[in-house]
Amino acid sequence: GWINAIIQILIVPYYSVIGGWVIKYLFEYICGNGTKLAEDGYFSMFISDGVSAEICFVIFALITLTIIFAGVRNGIERVSKFMMPILVVLSVIIAIYSVTRPGALKGIQYFLVPNLENFSWMTVVSAMGQMFYSLSIAMGILVTFGSYMKKETSIENSTRNVEVFDTAIAIMAGLMIIPAVFAFSGGDPNTLQAGPSLMFITIPKVFASMGLGTVVGILFFVLVLFAAVTSSIALTESAVSTFEDELHWNRKKSTVVIGIIMLALGTLSSLGYGPLDAVKILGMQFLDFFDFLTNSVMMPIAAIATCLLVSRVIGVDRIEEEMTQEGGTFRRKKIFVMMIKYLCPVFATIILISSVMNAFGLISM
Repeated sequence: GWINAIIQILIVPYYSVIGGWVIKYLFEYICGNGTKLAEDGYFSMFISDGVSAEICFVIFALITLTIIFAGVRNGIERVSKFMMPILVVLSVIIAIYSVTRPGALKGIQYFLVPNLENFSWMTVVSAMGQMFYSLSIAMGILVTFGSYMKKETSIENSTRNVEVFDTAIAIMAGLMIIPAVFAFSGGDPNTLQAGPSLMFITIPKVFASMGLGTVVGILFFVLVLFAAVTSSIALTESAVSTFEDELHWNRKKSTVVIGIIMLALGTLSSLGYGPLDAVKILGMQFLDFFDFLTNSVMMPIAAIATCLLVSRVIGVDRIEEEMTQEGGTFRRKKIFVMMIKYLCPVFATIILISSVMNAFGLISM
């Protein structure tokens, strides 16, 4: 059971490092330095500067810890009620602006129309791995926030809301970024680099080519910051809640301990591209290693263990009892049983084996 808490404790530090990068870029856009961010080599220079990257990481970590310290109702609930609607509105505004740029149609087609030439086995594995992050599966987050739900709240309806909003926001994110990159790169799909390169190198170049680049840059990185903060507080709250429940610590002590761990491990990731660049684990920088360890190894293991716990130990009858209390429904019982007993453990095992083999070069993307 502790693997779920350990996953969060390992993810939050390096996640906060990336959150610090977002703060840095937002600050520069607010100061009117968008063209500087678009210069070749700026991102590499920034993350290799240990002091600057570390300060931004600490600021983001302190924002997260302050919200967690305030508690569920006064901290997390209040911040989420403020941030989530703004996040959705900003997503819609930027997506509309992006898809209405001249040349954006090619980007929309690239995003939505399947191309079998780009299809590979590791594409499927990567998509399944992304699902873990997107839905917060196998991190304990769903268990933690589920425990805060009122008894009269319908679990099935809540699940449907998660499905709809998660998918909608994911599509919105694609429509925000891909058409804009196509529109301002002459339709070159090679400019769509993966991960941090896309957000911190390609996107600033796109904004620099826009008439309203600074305004859009501010809106975009405000949106990303809100998304990052809401995710980091979810991860941190789950770890803090585990310490409260299992070790019987109060919120203050749990938050302080998590904060110390966050700052220690996050500093390794923050300095991993600068002063600690020469130190590598399995050929990876600290941030990449922690990402691989949690996303590709620990989360699939946690998912397999959860499936076995629910299907073999707790039992589906107990799940149905929980679902149907206070007049709730369990219309998806048959598909739930099939998924939890057979499909989910198999898929999680495939992700685990394929990701580890890919990391060691035994199979390629």
